[in-house]
Amino acid sequence: MTNIKDLAKMAGVSVTTVSRVLNNHPYVSKEKRNAVLAAIKESNYEQNINAVHLSKGKTQMIGVVLPFSDHPYFALLLKGIAKQALENNYKLVLFQTDYMESRELEALQMLKQKQIDSLIICSRTCEWSVIQEYLSYGTIVLCEDTKGKEVSSTFVNQYKIFKEALAFLYKKGHQRIGYCIGRKTGPSSQLRANAYKEFLSEHQLPYCEEYIIDHCNYFEDAKIVMDHLLQMDNRPTALIVTSDQVAAGIVIYCQKQGIKIPEELAIIGYHNESIAKLMEISTMEIPLLEMGKNLFQQAISKEITKEEMFFRFIERTTV
Repeated sequence: MTNIKDLAKMAGVSVTTVSRVLNNHPYVSKEKRNAVLAAIKESNYEQNINAVHLSKGKTQMIGVVLPFSDHPYFALLLKGIAKQALENNYKLVLFQTDYMESRELEALQMLKQKQIDSLIICSRTCEWSVIQEYLSYGTIVLCEDTKGKEVSSTFVNQYKIFKEALAFLYKKGHQRIGYCIGRKTGPSSQLRANAYKEFLSEHQLPYCEEYIIDHCNYFEDAKIVMDHLLQMDNRPTALIVTSDQVAAGIVIYCQKQGIKIPEELAIIGYHNESIAKLMEISTMEIPLLEMGKNLFQQAISKEITKEEMFFRFIERTTV
């Protein structure tokens, strides 16, 4: 295969000049540049991209770990990341984990092996102790509150969000409040659980495990939620649903079953997606696009920063 030395000989220039042309260096005469380009064309020369990355010490590629690529929450985060990647001439390597630890470890190994420059983990499965082992190999950015940890993060305060939603529902007269989440494990879920238990304790309300329903990610999961609630003798009168898609499904299911919203079941969704606006669902608006943009900027920065993004409650017709 043709190498740089061969190109230099064919073009009648130095190896340094060939290298400058290959790297679009401005200080090369037109005559020499054209000679090198002619040699490249004649020899069908292709750069060894791995060698280029090795010489530059960077790949211009960033890994993004997310459990699902088709979930609106992660899709919007990814959209924000991708926009910044395009503007900064970076490529993205996506790792869809389905919350499998082995797949998350594959991404961390790629960082260790210098196949990517940095890694953004939108929702992690691995314990912090595992993540910590890989911090020396490159920048890792998390989409969660990393207070006390030497790693950058962009996040919303899930504890505050839940406390605000619970307080609003309580003021509306609700004391039997449940919530729907994607999974019960994970840092964000733990913060929500803490907020929920503290709220119940503050208002001397009983804790009911049945009021917490997980595996709620998509529109169709609403049927599972409602089938579960309708089997209860003393079902909740209000739900906080951490997905507007699921919240929309619950609204439609209730309409078909003759369950009045918000009189018989009040609903607060999450993210303020288009479907929440269309169906007038009360929701917690989270700036996912901006979060994605910030996650990318942290991934290419050498400094460790923590960025808390702010949410707002939007009251509509479902509460």
